[in-house]
Amino acid sequence: MANETLARRYAQAVFSLAQEQGVVDRVGRDLETLRDAILLDAQTRAFFVAPVIDRKGKECALTASFSGKTEELALHAVLLLVRKRREPLLAEVVKQYGELEMQARGARPLTITSALELSPRQLDELVKELEQHYATHFEVKHKVDPQLIGGVRIMMGDRRIDGSVAGRLDELSRVLFGATT
Repeated sequence: MANETLARRYAQAVFSLAQEQGVVDRVGRDLETLRDAILLDAQTRAFFVAPVIDRKGKECALTASFSGKTEELALHAVLLLVRKRREPLLAEVVKQYGELEMQARGARPLTITSALELSPRQLDELVKELEQHYATHFEVKHKVDPQLIGGVRIMMGDRRIDGSVAGRLDELSRVLFGATT
């Protein structure tokens, strides 16, 4: 929780500067690019988060690799994390920045997980119903998880709506086993 709070502060600072400079979208994309380039490769990640490696060395490597290729503000945000020895916060900072970006557009995150692939029409109808019910716009991610057996599971921030067969079976199991003990 403390890391999330700290990451949110960094993200808010970067987001405010990006708004002032009119580069919110580019900074968001470039932060994601930097995060992926640094954290998805095991050797690069080990180099980046290793406390024994000199900060100057990390800064030089990042500057040489990304200067002129990414928005300056995004690169400087990552360099600031290095200078402050907060490298492990990078993924959370990028996540928090994305949430701030979404809020600025007046949207909320929505993840729909279904047992089977939904057609674009089915997905649109479901999202339209949810947007009307909650009077908000959602940025939708759709995933398929066959373990749900049937139905859908919806995540809206920290709210979960489970209309899956697996969810119903879990609920039934809790009721049955709870009643026997």
